[in-house]
Amino acid sequence: MLHALILATAMASVTPCTSALPGCSEWIEVPGHTARIQIYRTYSLTARNPRVRRALILVHGINRDANHHFRTALAAAFLDGAMEDTVIVAPRFASNSAAPGNEGGHCTDVLVPAEANWFCENQRPDTWRSGGPDTADAKLSSFDFMDEIVRRLANKRLFPNLHVVVVAGHSAGGQFVGRYEMVGAMQDSPGTTISYVVANPSSYAYLSGSRPTASALPENISAIAPGFRAPPPTDPPPPFEAFSDAKNCTGFNDWPYGLNNRSGYMARLSDDQIRKQAAGRPVTYLLGESDILPSGIFDASCPAMAQGPTRLARGLAFAKYMNEMHGAHHKVLVVPFCGHSARCLFTADAALPVIFPR
Repeated sequence: MLHALILATAMASVTPCTSALPGCSEWIEVPGHTARIQIYRTYSLTARNPRVRRALILVHGINRDANHHFRTALAAAFLDGAMEDTVIVAPRFASNSAAPGNEGGHCTDVLVPAEANWFCENQRPDTWRSGGPDTADAKLSSFDFMDEIVRRLANKRLFPNLHVVVVAGHSAGGQFVGRYEMVGAMQDSPGTTISYVVANPSSYAYLSGSRPTASALPENISAIAPGFRAPPPTDPPPPFEAFSDAKNCTGFNDWPYGLNNRSGYMARLSDDQIRKQAAGRPVTYLLGESDILPSGIFDASCPAMAQGPTRLARGLAFAKYMNEMHGAHHKVLVVPFCGHSARCLFTADAALPVIFPR
């Protein structure tokens, strides 16, 4: 009986957890702080596991549905045959507008004691998706929690054979990852390569005051909404130029749309340091070919519209901007037939090698 119990315990430690239930979750705390976030994961982040070779962290969208995104990542791992040697992590950045210190919005996530809480109002510059602070701890950023997750995955005492971490996010999660890539502190973890997959976000953080013109979009891809046909310019402008409506759209270059007026975690680095990191890190923009409608919670604010008319247009333009204006070598993967859907994008055949690199 004792032998069977020991064997069952040993098997449990090496068998991936595949349900978005409390038994497949644990809590993450950042040293020096009391708040915590919940993660769903296939393997524990506190137990030694030599069979794991890679990690996929998938950040949810504006609905903060980490459980659904965990299921999406599981489906992708099953399709790729990567379930056994991949640790999948889906963190939840919760928001409850009724909790002390929160204000605005209508978020009603159920919080447990000591669970971190973020502002719900979409237009705030300090929400979880842009590295904002826990409402009860101004010194604890959502990016600090991502640092801690990566730190645990890069711990060779726990995961001696894990050498690749992919940080991915869809929609609002794509905003999170696109900005975390620029300022995140864990890139140089010894023995671990970190790459980023930015999927279908509504906006990006530009590194200068330039914004895309119609010339920034490829001619062979329709990245504008159906029914809209702008007249062809007689004298095409350069792909990027100083934003012409800066006088009326005064916040177009403020964080999280640009580098101005950063605070907290994002202010730890200078503008030049952020530009260097943003251009030097491996990024893939995973875009839905059909994400050309204002579906979901589409950012139609002035600073966002300055980046393009649709999510697809904004992603194509920003990738071109990073590569041509800042010397990056970022990749673009446009998935046919996919709209604003994490499940469609992350389970596509073309996306699997990106999120589960060999």
